Amino acid sequence: MSSDMTKARQAKFGVGDVVRHRKYPFRGVVFDIDPVFANTEEWWLSIPQEVRPIKEQPFYHLLAENAETEYIAYVSEQNLLPDESGEPLRHPQLNDYFEPDDQGGYRPRHRPLN
Repeated sequence: MSSDMTKARQAKFGVGDVVRHRKYPFRGVVFDIDPVFANTEEWWLSIPQEVRPIKEQPFYHLLAENAETEYIAYVSEQNLLPDESGEPLRHPQLNDYFEPDDQGGYRPRHRPLN
């Protein structure tokens, strides 16, 4: 069982990584990671069953944006790909948490105190 726990915690993306959704036209920067699903059951059940992700994988909190708007997204690892466009993000909260790094991604502005 411990090998499953270890496997669940090895997130493919890290805080500051720019990612895009595999199916939907939005992208964003990772600002938090849950090792497994940690949202409400109602949220999970609201996803159509044919595209509902498994819970036993990392889920990412994103400062997300699409062509129309900026928002917060919660996305399973199976639905994310690296965003290699190099395009800057415009999310209004981005500068509150991140600064650009040298690799086209972002690094946290402030280290957490805990």
